[in-house]
Amino acid sequence: MAEREQGERKDGTGKFLRMAGKIALALCVTALAAFLLHRTLSRYDAEEIKAAITAIPVARILAAIGFAAASYLTLSGFDWCALRHVGRPIRWPKVALASFCSLSIGHNLGFAAVSSGAIRYRFYSRWGLDMAEVGQVILFCGLTVGLGLLTLGGGALLLRSDLASEILRLPVPLVLAIGLLCLGLVGGWVGLAAWMRQPLRIRNITLCMPSVRLALCQIGLGTLNFACVAACLQQTLLAIDDVPYASAAAVYVLANAAALISHVPGGLGVIETVVMLLLPAAEAVGAVIAFRVVYFLLPLAIGLPLFGLSELLLRKVSRRSAAPDRAPRSAESAARVHPDNGRASGEDRAGDGSGDPRRRSTTRFQREPA
Repeated sequence: MAEREQGERKDGTGKFLRMAGKIALALCVTALAAFLLHRTLSRYDAEEIKAAITAIPVARILAAIGFAAASYLTLSGFDWCALRHVGRPIRWPKVALASFCSLSIGHNLGFAAVSSGAIRYRFYSRWGLDMAEVGQVILFCGLTVGLGLLTLGGGALLLRSDLASEILRLPVPLVLAIGLLCLGLVGGWVGLAAWMRQPLRIRNITLCMPSVRLALCQIGLGTLNFACVAACLQQTLLAIDDVPYASAAAVYVLANAAALISHVPGGLGVIETVVMLLLPAAEAVGAVIAFRVVYFLLPLAIGLPLFGLSELLLRKVSRRSAAPDRAPRSAESAARVHPDNGRASGEDRAGDGSGDPRRRSTTRFQREPA
């Protein structure tokens, strides 16, 4: 009886601690969301943000939101291909959840490979991947980003070499050479995937080469992602001036390359500087603010609560799957354990060992394998 009461007290304490942990996690997620939103918005006046958004037609805002959604949908394809590359495919809804939560937060934290990678590990480790496999997924996605940037950037440098020359302050022939080099590197990656069968080792990094099919998927998805983001930016810029898509793509690719090198969260200040070279007007900053709200802040406002909710739900599911089920007891075994409910015959007790007090005590608490 004393042991039973002690067990009930432990169960009550455990429930209280779990509830307190859920509340603490929810408060932490809320505080993190408030901090990120405040840090990003503190650079601008509230009236300035409101004026920048209201000056853009609703149709443009909706189109920008559509391109942003298409970009995040494409980004989930990065993880989907990466999981097949490491031989651990997962259903797409789970992949989309992990990808959106990690990237919507990672884009605003800076050092996206590290911050989003940590969140990816939270999800994928629960779904059976070990640290090495998650590392390969993160590396695969990072290479996909690079391939997309090289492909769209190379095309933009070739199509708008005059604009790129003005921004980079380089002669046009050199800009054209850089564009060809970018596309040549992309072609070289496909060649490595076709001919190289052994893992590629660069210092402490070991890269398992994908198949040609996956390499082409990397190029296609990576390029499509940046094309969607550039289209999102163009929609906000079109409210100011008739900006060609190739110009918007060139500006965004150059700004994004600088942001990746500097690890500035969301490219704060970098995109504004490059856009001002394209459109030297005060309204251009307002258009970039609207772009940030659509592509960075809106997904962050959705991704953070979604990540907190998924943490609570996935922890509950993990505890349920980890707890072994008690073996159902038949009426006969119950009679052996509880003499008041009926006595077993001597042969039964001799045959199953229940006559031994030690065996009887272990029989009562026997569990089925999980």
